[in-house]
Amino acid sequence: MADSTWKNKICNPAQLGGIETSVMDNGPGRGTRVAWINTGTGLRYKVVIDRAMDIAEAFYNQHSLAWLSHLGITPPEPFSDKGIDWIRTFGGGLLITCGLTHVGGPEADAYGERGLHGQISNTPAEIESIIQPDPIAGKMEMSITGRIKQTQLFGPNLELRRTISGRVGEASIRIHDEVLNRGNTPAPHMLLYHFNFGWPLVDEGTDIIWQGAWESREGEPNNKIFQEGNNFRKCSAPLEEHTGGGEEAAFIDVTPDNAGVCVCGLYNAQIGVALALRFQKKQLPWLTNWQHWGRGEYVTGLEPGTNPPIGQAKAREQNELIHLSPGESRTYDLEIEVFNNEKSINDFLKHNLS
Repeated sequence: MADSTWKNKICNPAQLGGIETSVMDNGPGRGTRVAWINTGTGLRYKVVIDRAMDIAEAFYNQHSLAWLSHLGITPPEPFSDKGIDWIRTFGGGLLITCGLTHVGGPEADAYGERGLHGQISNTPAEIESIIQPDPIAGKMEMSITGRIKQTQLFGPNLELRRTISGRVGEASIRIHDEVLNRGNTPAPHMLLYHFNFGWPLVDEGTDIIWQGAWESREGEPNNKIFQEGNNFRKCSAPLEEHTGGGEEAAFIDVTPDNAGVCVCGLYNAQIGVALALRFQKKQLPWLTNWQHWGRGEYVTGLEPGTNPPIGQAKAREQNELIHLSPGESRTYDLEIEVFNNEKSINDFLKHNLS
């Protein structure tokens, strides 16, 4: 921690930051396990243990970073996996995990029936460890690790082992995921990290930052936003045509840097806050930019994935569907960093704003 003026002045590390677990006791989320993580920098966020360790609220100082739906947090509904049932449990939040075998709209074929965006976000985690920081001993790292099982007899048996970590004194969130096939047959695998950003980080004129070749969602000819000549890298004012189910999206073959790292994010000059989202091209080669500017439902998503959200059937047809053999695993690493100092913001924009 750069500022060490706390030395010899604290006896409890919680004065600086750390992880606090609790159970919600009111409203739709009653009975749901959560963990508040405080980085000691103004960045603090809520991990929903019972919802695949996804992230709900997230704040940087007084500014909310995440978009929250009308619903908010609810307990997991494991059988909410038909048609568009997923929307009924979609609380928004900084991160919703989609997968582990299907990402995209509802579909059915010879391989089975699959609901919107899969089952994993409606599955609770078994907590494996919580490591608290111990600044007095020079240990600034903190982490929470859990296992989430998407399984059925005679069917895919996948396990997500997730670690969310950070350091006291750094405004960042690190996610390390391992998806393991614990079954005895090959299993299809698709994964999408549905990051949802909202006001005030997202506001009229906020820069949406990404680089790469793009096309409107599945080549939609009537996509109102993602068309050549439109400035779709600036957040819009609320749009009447996005009332209800109005939305647009683009699929981006995201461009990595020389180290294979892809960077996207947001910058709001009005509040002087930027957010960078980093991931590895070899792990997550695609990025989806979702824009939904409904009145009172004002959100944009930046969503790294193994595939665009085209569904298992189309990925199979295009020979792009991953299959994990028994005992095979894949790992995924992502990082969010938030900053508000001029030098860091200028460096971020210089290297990533096209």
